Amino acid sequence: MKHLLKMLDLSQQEIFDILDLADKLKYQTKHGIPHPILEGKTLGMIFQKASTRTRVSFETGMHQLGGYPLFLSANDLQIGRGEPVQDTARVLSRYLDGIMIRTFAQQEVEDLASYGSIPVINGLTDFCHPCQVLADLLTIREYKDTFDGLKMCYIGDGNNMANSLIVGGLKAGMAVSVACPDDYRPDAQVMDFAAGYDCFSITSSPLEAAADADVLITDVWSSMGMEAEIEKRKIAFKGYQINDEIMAAAHADAMVMHCLPAHREEEITAKVFEAHAAEIFDEAENRLHAQKAVMVKLMSDENAG
Repeated sequence: MKHLLKMLDLSQQEIFDILDLADKLKYQTKHGIPHPILEGKTLGMIFQKASTRTRVSFETGMHQLGGYPLFLSANDLQIGRGEPVQDTARVLSRYLDGIMIRTFAQQEVEDLASYGSIPVINGLTDFCHPCQVLADLLTIREYKDTFDGLKMCYIGDGNNMANSLIVGGLKAGMAVSVACPDDYRPDAQVMDFAAGYDCFSITSSPLEAAADADVLITDVWSSMGMEAEIEKRKIAFKGYQINDEIMAAAHADAMVMHCLPAHREEEITAKVFEAHAAEIFDEAENRLHAQKAVMVKLMSDENAG
């Protein structure tokens, strides 16, 4: 493991190794046990998309690991003024020990990794969101103890979250069902991957997908950059909501997660959100611990590679 670019690149064992390390780091954090594993290391954080959780969790995590997080706005970089990403990658590799980038195009992340000589972490692209899904898997394992025999159901847009959840859920050993409108299905590359699993299903019926689910997950109908499509998407996604009817179709002890921010009464009702706030905000917290594990795996002298 040299980079974290997308869930498709990770093996099941690599996923489990990250989750196991995240458990250890979370325990140390909660008990005030110092763990300056990345002392003297610097992480450059490139933001071409704004963020709350990504920036705060990476900055805090790097600080707790003894390293230095360097915020790099696209407005402050030559990459935002036309410098090829290849050149930015080679320059930053001379200064930094790792790069986290939150951007639009997946190819930009892939190019950073290809042309640079330091680890690259995908903080989000339009194609995938591996850091969030590692945090999701960490949360599921905390609540359910195992992935074996579980069914994870995603309802909503076949976006970057759907892409990563499908891959991560299947690789972890869960059955995965997805409900989304026919015109908003996940990426073809992900669908090709999922076709190799008998325990994967996709439908346009949220009730069908939610039947006997142990984990229910959703996301906003209109992600960042889709503001012009909001009204069109409100029509397309009407009914793709986690509500009392969906909860009744799932197992009685089903957990609910949301990567946030949530639009109550659109993709999830306020009632269901508040009833499952413990899971949702544990999930948000686990961004910190999962990402710390990724940084240690990639950037520490002991674990890198």
